[in-house]
Amino acid sequence: MKHLAAAALMSVVLLPGVAFASSSTDAALGLGAFAVFNQILGGVGVFGAAHPAVVAPAPVVVTPPPPPVVYTPPPVYVAPPAPVYYTPPPPVIVAPRPVYVAPHPVVVYGPPYRHTKWGRWDSRHGYYR
Repeated sequence: MKHLAAAALMSVVLLPGVAFASSSTDAALGLGAFAVFNQILGGVGVFGAAHPAVVAPAPVVVTPPPPPVVYTPPPVYVAPPAPVYYTPPPPVIVAPRPVYVAPHPVVVYGPPYRHTKWGRWDSRHGYYR
């Protein structure tokens, strides 16, 4: 590509007297040559088709199928029921009412007391004589 561009540039530079025209024609030819020169160096248009872009296809990736999923359920464990604890009710303590014991009146039946000498018991009368 660069060789073709170099040959075209030399031919343009070495043959300046080929075109005999007025100044407006010279300007038009110069602008046209400039446009073609840009296309040659830039690689666009007809000149860029000499080496078309090669796009490689995407590689085909074949993955093996996934292994089969084997699901084993977890073992069933049944726990024994929780023990039931019965707490006895708290003891009920009832304080008894205070007991008041009234003394019985002392009643003495018999002869009146009198001081006597020590003697023997008189069973008839029930006192010492």
